Parts: sequence; structure tokens; C-alpha cells
Amino acid sequence: MGQTISEKIFSRASGKEVFANEFVEASVDCAMSHDNSLQIMKILQKLGVSHLAQPQNIVIILDHRSPAPSEHVAANHQFIRAGVRQFRIPHFFDIGEGVCHQLLVEKGFVKPGMLIVGSDSHTTTYGALGALGTGIGVTDMAAVWMTGKLWFKVPESIRITITGSLPDHVYAKDLILFIIGKKGADGANYNACEFYGDIFADMSLDSRLCIANQSMEMGVKAALIPPQERDAASFCFADTDATYVESIEYDISHLEPQVACPDQVDKVRPVSEVTDVSINQAVIGSCTNGRIEDIQQAARIVKGNTVADHVRLLIIPASRAIYLEAIRRGYLQTLVKAKATILNPGCGPCLGLHQGVLAEDECAISTTNRNFKGRMGSLASSVYLASPATVAASALKGSIADPRESMK
Repeated sequence: MGQTISEKIFSRASGKEVFANEFVEASVDCAMSHDNSLQIMKILQKLGVSHLAQPQNIVIILDHRSPAPSEHVAANHQFIRAGVRQFRIPHFFDIGEGVCHQLLVEKGFVKPGMLIVGSDSHTTTYGALGALGTGIGVTDMAAVWMTGKLWFKVPESIRITITGSLPDHVYAKDLILFIIGKKGADGANYNACEFYGDIFADMSLDSRLCIANQSMEMGVKAALIPPQERDAASFCFADTDATYVESIEYDISHLEPQVACPDQVDKVRPVSEVTDVSINQAVIGSCTNGRIEDIQQAARIVKGNTVADHVRLLIIPASRAIYLEAIRRGYLQTLVKAKATILNPGCGPCLGLHQGVLAEDECAISTTNRNFKGRMGSLASSVYLASPATVAASALKGSIADPRESMK
């Protein structure tokens, strides 16, 4: 009987052949936490734990409220830094280094076929490299720190095949928003989604990371794009006779830029149906779209132009390395000349806690991954989700705009 990718990865990690819906105790290859490491450390201290099973497999990154926006958060960061020393955790990245999901990839912690857990829902990002990444709670993460293992239910899998190629000025963000719009926010709950199609052979890693990350918004347990390197371990690829709970095919040959409308990420419309919605803020960044090709798209559109007077355009590189590369290529200079504001690497306003929260009745268009009510500030604000190109074009116009018009 053939196996899906997730079944193969869980078989390797548990040491026995397993299939969907079985419960397994699996060894974790990498465990990532961010600012919520505070809660994990407090659990361990309460239990009197002083020794971790595999500290070399733990990675901690301060990114969610970075730098600290209040004395309270500063004290939390101080507690985490002390805990890193106490528990002898070797892989710690302090404020300004970048977003957790970007750094794990950049720093080489993610390899095809790995089982990775993170105390963040968008740990699905690592499927871009053929790893099984999945989010867990802080109590489960405390168990992983103590034992190096965790119980899992092996997910059923959905096979998604993409045919055709993306039209000009339509990007990976548009593709995954389109899929979420079709499947629904709960359309893949606790499923592993495997992505196939010739489009992925030439797709950049930046774009693959965007798709795997944003896939969380249809409820996936994992999002897996098989590695392009066929010499990768066999457990990175599904068998031809693997069993899927659903197989779907989407032709994207005529796809246009997509926008997720408030207050649901699956309320997706073609940009042509939502143009002229006035905005106050435009955000390009986050673990979904803060990479170099995202900043490049924005710089190409705003070059020689100026952001609308009533719009705040925020640019947030996903890591220090991306920040430096964007400087080297001149992208940040172009954006600053267009009156954009450049923020330090990190999560920024994505979670609505600092660096650009929205006031009552304000509207934003953003490359972030969620737009539910109050996500970016006031409960009376609204957030639209779109590609960096659409966000940049909208910042220039002052209302939601089709990026294809800006590139004529």
C-alpha cells in the first residue's frame, strides 16, 4: 500500500510504517519557538525541569514584538534570555534578526523530510522545502523540550495539482489566496496538502515559502511541496499509489490578482471586483511576504512615484539578511524616496500589537496572512490581503488597485 509524504515522514520519525489516522509517538527533528518561549519556560520551571532532552534541536527567535514596545514585554524578553542561558539552548536569535519562519530556512535548520514543530500556527512554511512543519501549543512544546518526542495523529492528505502558468504580474500570493477562496478557511482541517504541477519546477523558494505559509489559512496540518532535487530521500516523495482523501486540479492560466476581503481570509475576490476601496495603510512584510522578491516587486511598482498623501506604506524585511540585500540592490532607497517607512526585521503590525496598528474605521491592505476583525488593531478597522505588487500599487493610488495597471 502506497504512502503519502506525511505518512512517510511520520513513519521515519516514529520508526514504524504508519498511515493516516493512526496515532504515533514521533521524534522531533527541530522545535521552534518565539516570544511565547516565556510560557514554555515557565511550565518547565514549575515542573522543576533543569535538563532538556535535545537542546541542540531547539531554536528560539524573538520576533513577534521586536523590539519590545513596553516595559512588560521587555521584562518578558529578559526572562527568555535568562532561560536560554539556564537551559543551555545554543540556537537563540534576539530582536532584529528576523521572523522565525524565515530564519529557520535561512540558517539551515530546515531540510527535506524533517519533522518540525513550532509554537506558531504558520510552521507549515517549512513544507516549501519538503519538510513536514506543523504548529503546536506551548504545553506540547514543553513536552518536546523535555523528551524530544510528541504524540501525533497522522493526517489524511489532499493532493492539489496546478496546471498552466501564472500570467504576468500575478504571483504566488494570488495563487494561494485563490486556492483558499475555493477550499474555504476550514476546507482542509487537519489535512496535509501536497502541491503538484509543472509550475513548481521553476518557482522560486520565496514563492514556495509563501504558498506553504499561507496554506495554514485553510486549516492544514501541513503543506508539502516535494523537493525539486530528485536525489532527496525517498520519504520526501509520495508513492504513485498513495491514498488521498481528495484530489483537486486548478487551471491558473487566466488567474488575475486576488484580494481577500474583510473579515475572512477565504472571502477572496479578483482585484477587479474590489478596486477603489480607499485605504489608510499598506503593509509589505511578515512571514508570508517579507522576502527579497516581495520587496523587489514593491520597488518596481513605486519607482519614480510617491505614495498617496493619506496612505502609510510600511516595509518590513523578513530578516536582517534580506534587509541588507534590499539595501545592496537599491530597493529600500527606491521605497524610501516614494515615502515608504522601513521597519526593522520582525513580525511588525501583523498581530496588531505594535509598529503600525490600525485606528477605528481605518482600512489596510497587507501581505500578511490573516484579516479577521481586530487582527491589526481596532475591532472597527478592516484588513484586505493581497500580493506585494497589489499592495504597492494600492499605496500609490490611495485605494485598492490592480498592479497590472501600474506596470503598463
